[in-house]
Amino acid sequence: MMRVLNIISDTNIGGAGRVILNYLRYADRTQFETLVAVPRGSLLKEPLEQEGVQVYEVDGMADRSYHKDDVKVLQDLIRQVKPDLVHTHGALSGRIAAKRCHVPVVYSRHSAFPVPAKLKYPPGRWVNKLINEHYADHIIAVSPATRDNLVEGGISPKKITVVMNGIAPVPETSPEARAALRESLGLAKNTFVFGILARMEDYKGHLYLVHAAKLLKDQGRTDFRILMAGTGSFEDEVARAVVEMGVDDVVQMLGFRSDVAELLNILDVQLNASYGTEATSLALLEGMSLGLPSIVSDYGGNPFLVEHGVNGLVFPSQDSLALSKCMTRLMDHPNEVKSMGQRAKERFDAQFTGPVFARNIERIYLDVRKGDPHGTK
Repeated sequence: MMRVLNIISDTNIGGAGRVILNYLRYADRTQFETLVAVPRGSLLKEPLEQEGVQVYEVDGMADRSYHKDDVKVLQDLIRQVKPDLVHTHGALSGRIAAKRCHVPVVYSRHSAFPVPAKLKYPPGRWVNKLINEHYADHIIAVSPATRDNLVEGGISPKKITVVMNGIAPVPETSPEARAALRESLGLAKNTFVFGILARMEDYKGHLYLVHAAKLLKDQGRTDFRILMAGTGSFEDEVARAVVEMGVDDVVQMLGFRSDVAELLNILDVQLNASYGTEATSLALLEGMSLGLPSIVSDYGGNPFLVEHGVNGLVFPSQDSLALSKCMTRLMDHPNEVKSMGQRAKERFDAQFTGPVFARNIERIYLDVRKGDPHGTK
């Protein structure tokens, strides 16, 4: 039995936390015992315990990758727990602590973003390479875009394995439940429903969706609705734009929703307009599991999930006009929506299920534990 201590500094349930939860649903518990360290008060504690794992609350560490005090606390925890391997999600403090305790380290990189110039060129490139390669025996990139970011920052591709996220399929709700939810949201029977389920942050691109809605309205189209579920620091800015652009009749901001699965069931097409930190969108995978086609920006990991014209459409990042044309195309071609949705489901079943993801992660654990420096190659 291999004991694996996951270390995550998130106080909220973000993408990295959901990745851990998804792994736990499909982990081989006959071979791997998963333990998780979180900041004290993290919202992750309860759902992790519901999955039957031991959770350790740590003082400090909250929403930060590194602090010297966190290293000391995590060293003490590692000595107490005695894991065979440490798996960090960001959390440079955890990597340093594990190395000081002579425990192998796997580091997951969950984001993709433009590499700053200071990391592309010496001496910053050398420092970035030294830190990341010294404090990780192997690195998991959650998309090819994430891997490319790491390599661009000087890290050897031999240190990196791409493991695309996998999830549990979203259950399909009954026609009666879908009709009731549509009615509660004021959606007429023939309204074409787009949706985005994402944090309200600038880089998620909500403003481009609002502008695309205005372009469609300017063409005389009102037969659609864009549902925006989520909260965040950019929420007020998006709400203001909705009113100022006069699209509050076709753009509906839902705020935080606990019924994500139910919302996905009433969408015709899912949207993603990110232009920063997008790696493997779990929301897109959830939609694909239901047979939802997507319209996505060409940023980060999106093009590795959605192939243009096959299981959705891809538009140039930060281009509202191109986005509006994609939306028009699918609204006007229901047969294309249906065929793309079928292929989205097929792609999900082949590549992005929870069992596939879990086995890929565990293969890396075994290779690193055996001392293979190149992971799964």
